[in-house]
Amino acid sequence: MNWSNLEFNNPEFLWLLIAIPIIATWYFLTQKSNAAILTMPTTKGFKTSSVLPKLKPVLYLLRLLVLSAIIVALARPRNVSVSKKTKTNKGIDIVMAIDVSASMLARDLKPNRLEALKKVAIDFVDRRPNDRIGIVVYAGESFTQTPITSDKSIIKRTISELKWGQLEGGTAIGMGLGSAVNRLKESTAKSKIIILLTDGVNNSGNIDPRTATELAKELKIKTYTIGIGTNGMADFPWSRDPRTGNLQFRKQQVEIDEALLKEIATETEGKYFRATDNVSLKEIYDEIDTLEKTKIEEFKYYNYQEKYRLFVFLGLGFLILEFILKNTIFKSFI
Repeated sequence: MNWSNLEFNNPEFLWLLIAIPIIATWYFLTQKSNAAILTMPTTKGFKTSSVLPKLKPVLYLLRLLVLSAIIVALARPRNVSVSKKTKTNKGIDIVMAIDVSASMLARDLKPNRLEALKKVAIDFVDRRPNDRIGIVVYAGESFTQTPITSDKSIIKRTISELKWGQLEGGTAIGMGLGSAVNRLKESTAKSKIIILLTDGVNNSGNIDPRTATELAKELKIKTYTIGIGTNGMADFPWSRDPRTGNLQFRKQQVEIDEALLKEIATETEGKYFRATDNVSLKEIYDEIDTLEKTKIEEFKYYNYQEKYRLFVFLGLGFLILEFILKNTIFKSFI
């Protein structure tokens, strides 16, 4: 019997076990007073070395065991095994459209915007075990870095390997959004989400952001937009040191087209966020994670194995043993 999974269907009967030690105490206190006494001048001729009279209480012990077994059987002991099955009723397909233009190397977030984003995005992916995710990157142009997949290891590796310099310069918000919409247009998921992140204004590309927004709206693709960058001035890369090849930085005004990002979010029934530091960026992804939850149902199946029969047979065995001993070995002493 697996005792770790044992339960009682009628545990109230177990309270009757309190009576067992009471009955046992009463018996041992009263057995001498209930015995017949024969007074003789001497018992010298009746002395015996037999221990059977001293073992007579074994019969009463067996009766107590019979009673105990019956009480436990009435409590209906049983083993319970539980199997679980989860069912995802509302799958979500998510595409993260990430700006990888040179301005993402600005150091108003630590160590820079792109590295701060990568850490937060990987944490976000870890919290979405039941969703499919794809990655689109854009700068002056855009392309799909990873198609929508449920393989989270691929997604996290893609995010960790994002870097500046893969695409020509500029910020093509319309193309980034358009590529993300294109990834989701054939999706059969009940919910389709785009997380569009940028730190600038739309200044290149051949797709107007509002045209891409209309496509997302028609396909019922909700878009969350994030403007990343502090308010005011920030250290931006502007050239390379000709001797070392390292990027050189200078203070520059942060420019984000918040009006456009708010319009995209509003038209697609999403939400606009502004990330001005590492903490607020993490809080934004935490909020999106909370807003877009996959509906999961958990079913539990219980399998019961009744064990009361074991205690019925034990009680019956003790009763038979008591009857046999009473009518054989202890017959002369009853």
